[in-house]
Amino acid sequence: MTDIIIYHNPDCGTSRNALAMIRNAGIEPHVVEYLKTPPSRALLEQMIARAGIAPRALLREKGTPFTELGLGDESLDDDALIDAMMLHPILINRPIVVSPLGVKLCRPSEEVLDLIPARQRGGFAKEDGEQVVDHAGNRVGR
Repeated sequence: MTDIIIYHNPDCGTSRNALAMIRNAGIEPHVVEYLKTPPSRALLEQMIARAGIAPRALLREKGTPFTELGLGDESLDDDALIDAMMLHPILINRPIVVSPLGVKLCRPSEEVLDLIPARQRGGFAKEDGEQVVDHAGNRVGR
């Protein structure tokens, strides 16, 4: 059994596609609906560090108070950005996937394939019909 955690928003197509690809590999991940159960500051900082990204790279603009909070201001430091994400979890972009192979913000959703140690069990197409995995379980377009 492989331990995979997905920080998920069921209203997000990208997040739903990443979750479906994990399940297509025969793995049932631990699903955290992060808007209902946000990560602690320490955990968020740890995931950012393990993903090798800056906090700004994790900020979501669309459908969030990004503009109202002035988060586009490049002079804001990492602590200020993380403070905003802690106060408004909707600012945390998704899905974030944690696996034994690493941590990634899986946008586009097929980025999750790099974190799944098991082979896909068959073809997979995203909700929009884009084929990501062929019927033999091989990644398409890479």
